[in-house]
Amino acid sequence: MTQQQVPPGLIGARVRRKEDPRLLTGRAQYVDDVVLPGMLEAAVLRSPHPHARIRSVDPSRALALPGVFAVLTGADVQELCAAPQPVIWLMIPDQRMTGQYALAVDKVRYVGQGVAVVAAVDRYVAEDALALIDVDYEPLPAVATLDEALAADAPLLYEDWPDNVSCRQTIPKGAAAAAFAEADVVVSETLTFGRQMGTPLETRGAVVSWDPFTDRLDAWLSTQSPNLARDLFGDVLGVPVERIRVRTPDVGGGFGNKFDFYAEEVLAALLSKRTGRPVKLIEDRQESFTANAHSREQRIEVSVAAKADGTITGLRGTVWAVLGGQLATVGIGPCWLSAALMSGPYDIPNVETTIVGVVTNRSPYGSYRGWGQPKGNFAHERIVEKLAHELGLPANEVRRRNLIAPDKFPYPSPVFFYDSGNYADCLNQAERAVAERGWAKRVGAAADEGRALGIGYSFHIEITALGPTKIMNGAGLQHGSFDEEVVRIDSSGGVTVRTGLSALGQGIETALAQVAADTLGVPLDSVTVLSGDTEYNPFTGYGTGASRGASLGGGAVLRASTRLREKVLRIAGHLLEASPADLDITDGRISVAGAPGGPSVTMRDIGDATYRRLAGNLPDDEIPTLEERDVLDPENVAFSYGTTAVLVEVDRETGKTDVLEYLLAHDCGTVINPTIVDGQIHGGATQGIGGALYEELVYDTDGQLLTKTFMDYLVPTASEVPTFDTLHMSTTADHIPGGFKGMGEAGTIGAASAITTAIENALPDLRLRLNRVPVTPPRLLAAIDDAEENA
Repeated sequence: MTQQQVPPGLIGARVRRKEDPRLLTGRAQYVDDVVLPGMLEAAVLRSPHPHARIRSVDPSRALALPGVFAVLTGADVQELCAAPQPVIWLMIPDQRMTGQYALAVDKVRYVGQGVAVVAAVDRYVAEDALALIDVDYEPLPAVATLDEALAADAPLLYEDWPDNVSCRQTIPKGAAAAAFAEADVVVSETLTFGRQMGTPLETRGAVVSWDPFTDRLDAWLSTQSPNLARDLFGDVLGVPVERIRVRTPDVGGGFGNKFDFYAEEVLAALLSKRTGRPVKLIEDRQESFTANAHSREQRIEVSVAAKADGTITGLRGTVWAVLGGQLATVGIGPCWLSAALMSGPYDIPNVETTIVGVVTNRSPYGSYRGWGQPKGNFAHERIVEKLAHELGLPANEVRRRNLIAPDKFPYPSPVFFYDSGNYADCLNQAERAVAERGWAKRVGAAADEGRALGIGYSFHIEITALGPTKIMNGAGLQHGSFDEEVVRIDSSGGVTVRTGLSALGQGIETALAQVAADTLGVPLDSVTVLSGDTEYNPFTGYGTGASRGASLGGGAVLRASTRLREKVLRIAGHLLEASPADLDITDGRISVAGAPGGPSVTMRDIGDATYRRLAGNLPDDEIPTLEERDVLDPENVAFSYGTTAVLVEVDRETGKTDVLEYLLAHDCGTVINPTIVDGQIHGGATQGIGGALYEELVYDTDGQLLTKTFMDYLVPTASEVPTFDTLHMSTTADHIPGGFKGMGEAGTIGAASAITTAIENALPDLRLRLNRVPVTPPRLLAAIDDAEENA
């Protein structure tokens, strides 16, 4: 582990994002902007029932409607596909799989599940045709909640299963039973994290052309993982991947929702094959609330065993995963991660966590920013707060006594090795910053005025740089997770970086360009980053997700650019009759170090010597062209970390909570661009605020989704978002070139824990114990009423 100052040059510089002029002036192209000759538009008929048997589907009236070209049913899809919808994370070997196709075949198991799909001259005709499809349903009792699904007499979603439990696994470390038996104190808590989802501005969509003459499939997808999508297309459709091309135009936000491989992408492909025309299928906003991946919802039972001084000796936990009616692409993955990381940043020698995946008649459970980490964090931070309360100690003092010390890295958690960190220093920095900003004085002054302000803390870790493929394969991932990057200098000295990562608005184009420009010594404007096409860009197995783009992509670009720089210097040394070791590159000009006014050559000269006028200019032992390719498959993941501090105000009369200030001390190794890091943290924190206070997908007792618009599913707006303050630390990941760690999910992880604690601290006289998020006004008022009645 090394403490590293921000290096000079473009790495670490706050430069403007290269992609912003295109995005901010309306010149971006999204999947709905793709228009192909003869293109049809599709719409999906979705189930109005949460649980029903399909007796029959009759599309004859829809097929007779002028302008309709094709209708597919579940039986058609099953016949046309080589395999059901894929699940790529198989952590638990004996997990019961749901094995569903892109359209329901025999039963529907959630409201919004596709039953039939229509391709027509436009979306209007396709929607009209949906109303003409006759479906005979036999409604079945719905399993709307976790408790209903676990009941002894629960209706079975899958009749060949003995119950509704898809999987169960215990993750042990040490001897938890002995730790609890010998503990001075044991505290327990049952927590509930509400069902939520990412809500990108751009809904999901696909345009697919399956050429009837070449039998090649060309797809434009709004996806985070083009190479993964190509491979999964091949698995499901039975088509060799060399005949599949996936392109990603600009993606209007992903947040994990667009990592998963969805039924609609398969349906667009099958309709294109059936009709011989390109087909566009774009979900509308109401569809997105049921057809998009849901996430977050869990019931978590957590206990800790501790000594009287607050040292935690053991932790036990059970994650009850409220899955949907079928497994999504990532399977049990997000919920498994909650259990795997439940001990968090703490040095706990004895841990035993269990994950139980339970299917319900809700939409499938998939990816959302942070994956399982916000729930695992909620468990360990809430139980630390309760332990501190039980022992009469400040919560941060209990944290400090249990945080992993710097000399214990690499640290073996129940599943992962944490690579590096200085956790206590991060907590100290946050506390000092809060003191300097006078938050405690504001709390006291507000109390004098009859207002209720409170401060809350949380400490988070974040798994990033997902890439050690063999380790991930051993953990159940059915795909590669390395990253491949290509860096090329052309004949005029311009630099092109080709990447398989997807640009989602997160700034990856700028970050990779900064790494290349800094390493090669060229102006940032001379670097072009190309992405979004599996035909011409390299293979990035896992795509953009798991906070891996800057760390793995940046690391691979760094290594490729370093080798390319060495070749440039060798050629320049030949031209200048100087030793390459004596040369330096500044702003695209190569000269003897320390002699900027002396003889020099430019990158254009190097390009010309390598591509055009080689004779006498290119050394005999050098091959033409200037290109390097690097594949980064690191030996381990990398863990970022941070301390969140929030200041909130609570209205006792209405139950409304306002977040006034939000501070995060954070360490993601070498920072490539502080502006991008700040933006990612602030955006994640905004989503964390939404999850803590506003956002929840609510089902009624019959399994009907009630929150299907933004009038019902509340996301924070500019009025609810506070000023953010970010403090940067840098403890490098020495096994990642450049020391880069990821941070794309950091802001989401600790928000719910910190905000919930701050609300409790704003009302100290009530001694509240909040155990469910989001903390909506009705829930907080009910908790206040209960506390006052029991006072």
